[in-house]
Amino acid sequence: MTDIATERHPLKPFLPNNSRVLMLGSFPPPLKRWSMPFFYPNFTNDMWRIIGLIFFNDKLHFVDQKNKTFHQAEIESFLKQTGIAIFDTATVVRRLKDNASDKFLEVVEPTDLKHLLDQIPQCLAIITTGEKATSVLQLEFGFNQTPKVGTYITFNYKNREIRLYRMPSSSRAYPIKVEKKADAYRTVFKSYFNINP
Repeated sequence: MTDIATERHPLKPFLPNNSRVLMLGSFPPPLKRWSMPFFYPNFTNDMWRIIGLIFFNDKLHFVDQKNKTFHQAEIESFLKQTGIAIFDTATVVRRLKDNASDKFLEVVEPTDLKHLLDQIPQCLAIITTGEKATSVLQLEFGFNQTPKVGTYITFNYKNREIRLYRMPSSSRAYPIKVEKKADAYRTVFKSYFNINP
C-alpha cells in the first residue's frame, strides 16, 4: 500500500453538444502550476498557442502575456462555437512525484470514456495528447494497436467509426517547436473544420 494521497480531477468534462472532436490529455498539473481554472492551465504549456496558430495564424491569440495566463472566456467560447470537447483519460490519480509528468502519474480510476462519447454523438475523432492518455484509452476500449505520433487508427463504437489521433504532447518537455506541433494538430482539425491553409 502506498501512502501517497489520491487526487480527483478538479474540472468537469467540457462537452459542447456540437462536438466533432474530443481532445484527451492525461490529468491536469498540480494546482500551483495553474494560470487559469481550465484545461491546459500551465502557462508554459503550448496547447492554446497551438490552437491559436491553427485557427487564427497567431500563437498569441489566446495568450494574456501581461498576466501570464490565457483568455479563458475566449477559449471556452471558441471551443463551443467550433465543436471541440476536452477532458482527460484519468479521473483519479496518484502523483508519485510532485510534478506534472505523465511518467510519475499512477492512474487509480480511469475516466469512463464511453460515457463521454455517449454525450457527444457527433464526435468522430479523438485526439490524445500524450503517451499516457493513449495507453489509458486503449485499455478502456480494449485494443492493442497504437498510432505513431502524428497519425491515427480507426475503431468502432456503437456504429460510429472513430479516428484516434496520437498527437505530440503540448508540454514544453516534448522538445519540438510549437509551430511543428501545430503542423501535426492542423492535419486533424483540417479534416473536421474549415481552416485556412
